Amino acid sequence: KQWYQRRVAITAGDSGFITAYEVSERRKNIFKVSTGSKELDKLLGGGMESMAITEAFGEFRTGKTQLSHTLCVLTQLPGANGYSGGKVIFIDTENTFRPDRLRSIADRYNLDHTAMLDNVLYARAYTSEHQMELLDFAAAKCHEEPGIFKILIVDSVMALFRVDFTGRGELADRQQKLAQLLARLQKMSEEYNLAIFVTNQMTADPGATMSFQADPKKPIGGNILAHASTTRIYLRKGRGELRIAKIYDSPDMPESEATFAITAGGIDDAKE
Repeated sequence: KQWYQRRVAITAGDSGFITAYEVSERRKNIFKVSTGSKELDKLLGGGMESMAITEAFGEFRTGKTQLSHTLCVLTQLPGANGYSGGKVIFIDTENTFRPDRLRSIADRYNLDHTAMLDNVLYARAYTSEHQMELLDFAAAKCHEEPGIFKILIVDSVMALFRVDFTGRGELADRQQKLAQLLARLQKMSEEYNLAIFVTNQMTADPGATMSFQADPKKPIGGNILAHASTTRIYLRKGRGELRIAKIYDSPDMPESEATFAITAGGIDDAKE
């Protein structure tokens, strides 16, 4: 019976296939959200792209959460190529979200604090299972208010998986659950034309010493996360408040670097 229903669906024109031209037309709806730094935007080909997952990873104090907070404000501002601005969904797994930080970033753009904070939908996730449920709620919100939400931020994507699954014995289980979470994010990004921004931590790579890599650390999450993220940015510390972003993996951007600064008004260009 299922086979028959599938056949009916296919003959009715719902085969799952569309032409490359239709894909190209659909991709014209893609928008980019500015990061607050022109240099960083340039590195990303214009900013955080919709219908894609952008992952930023680095050690602590490299600017991952600062970037998340800056995006909360900048997503609400009209931008290049007719981008109209919109609302934000923020899923916090490490209790690093601070509304006061958003206020100081809003001051840089002369935004009304209350209106700006009202446009950010926030949830604190406590377990990896809870994180998954929150995505269902987020999808329901996007469905209820089509075109209103422009970005979904998860800071950070792996933290709760590290807590809930420990040791080698639970690794396969963890990766399967993680794959489901990322597949959900991918689907939401395409279905609701959302930009997805996730942050990630790093770990020492025990195999790196054998291959004489310059930097023996790598992002956690393994191949599952590596393949799910459209663009991966490696953040590291520079002098003082300066940070360096490097394209680690991207389908259409060359591997280059950009320097930006963390300021009271969020992410900004480095002052010479």
